[in-house]
Amino acid sequence: MPDLSQIIEREFPEKTIAIVGDLVADQFLSGAITRVSREAPVFILRHEETVTLPGGAANSAANVAALGGEPILIGVTGRDERGELLRNSLEDAGVDCGHVVTDLAITTTAKIRVLAGHSYSVKQQVIRIDHENAIEYSDTVRAKLLENLSIAARSADAIVFSDYGCGVVTPELYEAARKAASEKGVPLVVDSRWRLRDLRGAMSATPNQEEVEHLIGSNLTDQRCIELCRELEVTSLLITCGNKGMILVEPDREILRIPPVGSTEPVDVTGAGDTVIAAYSLGLAAGLGFRDAAIIANHSGGIVVMKKRTATATREELIASLTTEQQLSRSDAAS
Repeated sequence: MPDLSQIIEREFPEKTIAIVGDLVADQFLSGAITRVSREAPVFILRHEETVTLPGGAANSAANVAALGGEPILIGVTGRDERGELLRNSLEDAGVDCGHVVTDLAITTTAKIRVLAGHSYSVKQQVIRIDHENAIEYSDTVRAKLLENLSIAARSADAIVFSDYGCGVVTPELYEAARKAASEKGVPLVVDSRWRLRDLRGAMSATPNQEEVEHLIGSNLTDQRCIELCRELEVTSLLITCGNKGMILVEPDREILRIPPVGSTEPVDVTGAGDTVIAAYSLGLAAGLGFRDAAIIANHSGGIVVMKKRTATATREELIASLTTEQQLSRSDAAS
């Protein structure tokens, strides 16, 4: 087994990952419950702060940056307040927005999570409010996305395709990404909330268990997972299963079930899949096999679910997590 810590330390900073997909402004509005309203039997929330963080494909880009890689982000925002806040949060995370298209006609997709609690207590999410763009992207915007993908692919060591169903992903854009990855000989890793069957022919895909069950039903036997892998025409399938870990499927190898890292009681799972695909793609770009890249992704996911809000795993945290596991393994072997 290669020294994963050394590869993360030396290879990740040399890798450029192109991330194509839906950009989301993850907003967290928090406040203290003060009293019950006289107007209706509801609590009154005194607003304290609203924080905007990168979500969707933007979160994958932020995680690539945090893990030491160089992200090239391709997507669309509106020229509105949420779009500006999202771009600012990306820049704070070390992500260059030079390939992000701004469209005057649309509104930036946003997910507003309202966190409430008494003063000095832990705030809990009570509702999520989604702002979804309902306007079709223009031909001009579509052409610019294709152009930016073509430019980004020239220097990319891997391409991530992230489909949250917000309108960026089209068959034409995906085919351009698949062709670019094939011609350059770099990994193409895809994730799609609802349309994974429409994104065939990538090197790998990273659906969660719910998304896989949507495709093949709840009985995730080894054979059915292998059949799905072949149907999607991917070389591997990395299925995230929440606090049960991950399942790595390769059609011609025994299925690998990877146990979770750390606590099985997560603090916040928001955006964990974005972290997984970022770390997994960096591992593949660095020349690791699917199994070693999956181990890295598993540790990265275990790190972020123990953080509040949409979060990133840093390169230092990832190395520390891997080192701790190695030490525990040696200790168990010695005893």
